[in-house]
Amino acid sequence: MMDEPRRFPDADAALVQRAIAGDQQAFELLVIKYQRRVERLIGRLVRDTDLVPDLAQETFIRAYRALGQFRGDAQFYTWLYRIAVNTAKKALQELKRDPLVPMSALHNGDDGDETSALEQELTAQVADTETPDAVLASKEIAQAVQAAVDALPTELAQAITLREIDGLSYEEIAQALDCPIGTVRSRIFRAREAISARIKPMLERQSGKRW
Repeated sequence: MMDEPRRFPDADAALVQRAIAGDQQAFELLVIKYQRRVERLIGRLVRDTDLVPDLAQETFIRAYRALGQFRGDAQFYTWLYRIAVNTAKKALQELKRDPLVPMSALHNGDDGDETSALEQELTAQVADTETPDAVLASKEIAQAVQAAVDALPTELAQAITLREIDGLSYEEIAQALDCPIGTVRSRIFRAREAISARIKPMLERQSGKRW
């Protein structure tokens, strides 16, 4: 009896199938599509920015070699994400480095416009007008959010950034971090509570001002 053919429900289906069939150009298109996201992800896991390009390249090499193991029951990026995380963790274990990089690294260069949904929600509360004071207040809130995430334990920081920065669903985060979805929900809830507790006094001070 023949095995039931694998199904690829996400938008990368055709490229994945072509790559599995040996079409290298199809895989190159996937690399082009996800290279920056993988590099940003690795940049959040390692402190040494010089390592990011090499680790990203190693991630795609591992992914290419393991394409036959991709079952199509998750989005390709979720599957790729786990490979990137494992690649970064392996490098960090070898180098014995702290695996958490400050969130400020997310806002450098061309990626400065990628603000988290949580950060947008908080800054919107003090940026209803375009006055210089309001703009300054928004920047202060953004910096405070980054500092609050920096202070989180690694497992909470990873969960909240996957949700708010990468926009993954709870199911995808559970698959990426290899933990139950209940654990993901708990980590995200705890992270949001910790961030809100740290930001709330600043919001209260800002809301008391007249612009």
